[in-house]
Amino acid sequence: MRTRIINGKVIVADSIIDNSSILIENGKILAIEQGNIATAATVIIDAEGHYVSPGFVDIHVHGGGGHDFMDNTVNGFLRIGEIHARHGTTSMFPTTLSCEQSDLLQTLSIYEDAAQLNYLGAQFMGIHLEGPYFAMSQRGAQDSRYIRNPDPVEYEEVLSRSNFIKRWSAAPELHGAIEFGKYLSAQGVLPAIAHTDAIYEQVVEAYQAGYTLATHFYSAMSGVTRRNAFRYAGVIESAYLIDDMDVEIIADGKHLPAPLLKLVYKIKGPQHIALITDAMRGAGMPPGESILGGLKNGTKVIVEDGVAKMPDRTAFAGSVATFDQLIRNMINLADVPLVEAIRMASETPARIMKISDRKGTIAPGKDADFVIFDEDINVLKTIIGGKVVYEGI
Repeated sequence: MRTRIINGKVIVADSIIDNSSILIENGKILAIEQGNIATAATVIIDAEGHYVSPGFVDIHVHGGGGHDFMDNTVNGFLRIGEIHARHGTTSMFPTTLSCEQSDLLQTLSIYEDAAQLNYLGAQFMGIHLEGPYFAMSQRGAQDSRYIRNPDPVEYEEVLSRSNFIKRWSAAPELHGAIEFGKYLSAQGVLPAIAHTDAIYEQVVEAYQAGYTLATHFYSAMSGVTRRNAFRYAGVIESAYLIDDMDVEIIADGKHLPAPLLKLVYKIKGPQHIALITDAMRGAGMPPGESILGGLKNGTKVIVEDGVAKMPDRTAFAGSVATFDQLIRNMINLADVPLVEAIRMASETPARIMKISDRKGTIAPGKDADFVIFDEDINVLKTIIGGKVVYEGI
């Protein structure tokens, strides 16, 4: 079956091609041309002059629509994928939190069951383990009962139980964390720096061991610190100094205000920034009380002012952002051109997670994953594998 998308402003690489068409066959992109591709097609999708973008790739997301991946239900996984697809996410990496090993192993099992199903939601590309190997001083909303140092017996067992683990976030200054990073890299899993009090020298060592990504940049990580009167550069400064280090940012306008969004963009550029929702179950839900993590052992939080907070309101406890909101914020708050905001939502995260052979750009041979949206980044259609999975009003 062939499908044609016509009358679109197609976003490719660093440009926008007006009045363009895309030809799709068997879920793959065959061609992109300005004007109308002269070939028969079973299905015609008229973009009506709106933007046609690569699908958004969310490499860090915990939940949405009242569900969390750590609820450990197949239904929860599917509902989360559907909720975020309505906002343009076509690929996602379900993310865990620090927990008991038995709960984590169950999440891995449920992931495998959910990933095999054909449903109308974002495609699961692998799982991201966030914790439990964190600095207690930077645990944020992570449950302190589960924070600990890397244990080879433990993490080797976890990795042996699933082929779908693609990334694991940890604090590189912990005892055994460098060996952990090297082991992950050897297994084809991306080590990422997170919830950490590391200083520059430790970050450099970690980078060389494979920790090439900073998880939710600025959140739960060290900046300049003093030790015995001497100043030390932290993870934030290190990520700026190491040119090729990638960073992911929660561009909800809450975790990072406009000046910091501008600073990250100015220094790192769209080629090293991945936008993430880091969304918890409150995404797509009304404000009020909620739970971060699984219903069984999660942490009570409150959602208000467009963000999740700890009950005493002294700290954030997660994001409730959706991807269309991230794009709008980068444009309106950080003055980023549309094409570069889209790159941070698609091409860069796909490259970081090593799926750019299939995802992240509109090019022949790639998966036919698209978002059609208007000038205000209102999602009109989400297309995954050539099929319309969401159609807005």
